[in-house]
Amino acid sequence: MNFDPEVKTLTKQTKNFRKFNVDEVREDFPILKRLVNGKPLVYLDNAATSQKPQSVIDAITNYYTYENANIHRGLHFLSELATEAYEGARLKVKEFLNAMSVSEIIFVRGATEGINLVANSLCRANYFDDGDEIIISHMEHHSNIVPWQLLCERKNLKLKIVPVNEKGEFIFEEFEKLISDKTKLVSIVHISNALGTINPVKEIVKKSHEYNIPVLLDGAQAVPHTKVDVQDLDCDFYVFSGHKVFGPTGIGVLYGKTEYLDKMPPFQGGGDMIREVSFEGTTYDDLPQKFEAGTPNIVGGIALGAALDYLTSFDIQDISDYEDELLKYATGTLLQIEGLKIIGTSEKKASVVSFVIEGIHPYDIGTIIDTDGIAIRTGHHCTMPLIKRFNLPATARASFSMYNKIDEIDQLYKALLKVKKMFS
Repeated sequence: MNFDPEVKTLTKQTKNFRKFNVDEVREDFPILKRLVNGKPLVYLDNAATSQKPQSVIDAITNYYTYENANIHRGLHFLSELATEAYEGARLKVKEFLNAMSVSEIIFVRGATEGINLVANSLCRANYFDDGDEIIISHMEHHSNIVPWQLLCERKNLKLKIVPVNEKGEFIFEEFEKLISDKTKLVSIVHISNALGTINPVKEIVKKSHEYNIPVLLDGAQAVPHTKVDVQDLDCDFYVFSGHKVFGPTGIGVLYGKTEYLDKMPPFQGGGDMIREVSFEGTTYDDLPQKFEAGTPNIVGGIALGAALDYLTSFDIQDISDYEDELLKYATGTLLQIEGLKIIGTSEKKASVVSFVIEGIHPYDIGTIIDTDGIAIRTGHHCTMPLIKRFNLPATARASFSMYNKIDEIDQLYKALLKVKKMFS
C-alpha cells in the first residue's frame, strides 16, 4: 500500500456544495447543545478557537480505534494505513491552499511554530546580514512579533513597524516608505484577530516583490472565513492553525515556495527528517520531511484533513456572506448601547467586534455575561502593542463563525444591557 501524494489526486469533477443552512450546520457541532450555568451556550470566542464538527471528532476516534500506528517506512498494514491517511491530509491542505505541490506543505504545531520555523531556518541559512530589516505591522499577533524580535537580537537586525490609522487599517503609504535596500523580509497578518481588519495582502506582496523581498502571511484568522489561494496571492510563506479552522489543537500548516524551502536548513533534528546518519555527518530528506523531525501529530493531521473536508463541503462564499450579515447586525445592534465604542472600524473587516463600554472594565463584562452562558474574549488578545496604540488596557471581543445565529447576538445585547444596569 505505497502512497505517493504526488501521483494521487483529488477528484476534479464539479463539486456539489451543501446548501448553507445555519440550523443544519449547528446540528453538526455537538458542543453547541450543552448548557453553561444552566443556560444554552452562546459561543462567541471563535477568533481564539473554533468548535469541532462531529466529523472531526469521529476522525480522531476512528484513528485511535482502527488505524493507530507510527507512519513512514513501516511495512505492516496499520503503518501503511496511517501513512496514507496522514499524507492524504497533506494533499487536502495542498488543494485547500492551491499550492503547487504537496512538498510545499509542512505540518507544524500551529501558526506560531510555522513563523518560528521560518525565522530560525532563514537565520541558519545566513539569509540575514547585520543591519538588515524586517517589516511587520502594528496589528500583529505576538506570534508574529516575538520570533522576529528574537531574530533581531541574534543577528543585529532592525524591526520596522507599519502603523495603523484610527480605524485600525494598515497604512499602505507608510509601508511603501519603510521599504529600503535593507529590507529582507515582510511578515504581515492576513486578517487581524483583535480588530477583524482584512489587510491588502495581495498588494503588499506585489509591492514587496518589486524589491525581491519575500513575504510571509499569518493566515490563522483568514482560512475559516475566506478563500485562500497562495498562488493567486503569490506569497512566499503562509501559516495557519488547525484549531481555528474546526480542527484540533496542536496541528498547523506552513506553506512555503519550493525555491525558499529547498535552501532553508532543517528547523529541528531527529528521526524521519534524515536520509542517512553517521557519526561523521548526516544528510537530510527531501521536502516536506526535512522540516518534520520525529513522530508528528498524526491524528492531528488526519483530523485537520477532516476539518477541511467539512469546510469545503460548503461554498466558502456562502459562509463569508453569512458571516458578513452577522457582523453587520452585531455592529448595528451593539452600537445602540450607550457608551459602547467599537475598536476597529475598517472598511474591509471580518467576523470580529472588539468593543469597550465607558466606565466598565472588559474583564467585568466577560465575567458577568458568562453567567448567562455567553462566551466572549477579554484582554489584549495577544496584540498588546495594538491595544496600547488605542490607549486601552483591554477590549471585549465577540467573534463569529458559520454556526452563530442572529438571536445569539440579541442575547449578547441583552446581557450587555444587564451589565450596564449593574454598573449604573
